[in-house]
Amino acid sequence: MMRLLGADEAGKGPVIGSMFVVGVVVDEERLFDLAALGVKDSKLLAPSRREQLAASIEKIARDRYVLEVRPEVIDELRQLMTMNEIMVKSFSKVLEKLSADRAILDAADVDPERFARRVKEGSRTGMEVVAEHRADKNHTVVAAASILAKVNRDRSVREIEAAVGKVIGSGYPSDPATIRFLEEWAKEHGDLPPFTRKSWKTAERIKARFI
Repeated sequence: MMRLLGADEAGKGPVIGSMFVVGVVVDEERLFDLAALGVKDSKLLAPSRREQLAASIEKIARDRYVLEVRPEVIDELRQLMTMNEIMVKSFSKVLEKLSADRAILDAADVDPERFARRVKEGSRTGMEVVAEHRADKNHTVVAAASILAKVNRDRSVREIEAAVGKVIGSGYPSDPATIRFLEEWAKEHGDLPPFTRKSWKTAERIKARFI
């Protein structure tokens, strides 16, 4: 029985909060069960539907691993390596924690073959590793990973909002609610909040204007 591993990330680009990289291992014959549930690219699903599907995915999966890369870790690593290298390191760590016959990755590099090769080398795994752009659209097992990654990211954002008692938006630089929150926080506290990726250009611009 072929065991397939799908891996995807959520939260690579936000200025606020953690990035999550998730690996899901599924027996090949269970792919039909995932498809029947309506598992597909997380970006095509409403948040409530993702939450529902996440519970079912966790029951069907043979194994799974969720890696949270916190903002301060991203900032520290960016002093030593590029974001692409951080992605390789993160996906490699997920593969190290799981066992399967074949791993399919949503490529976090313009060159999917290079990304697959570097992740395989970094994880020192014996499994076959392939990477594709839009793998979350083309492979159900990667879609399952994308759902779990997005659910974990969304939960973490809600936890931040609950902790500060303010709306922070999606956490992405393109979100006006996120920018408004950061600007108001900087003016009030004279610093950026601790869950900000301070190495992001967005954070640096806000800091230069208001701190």
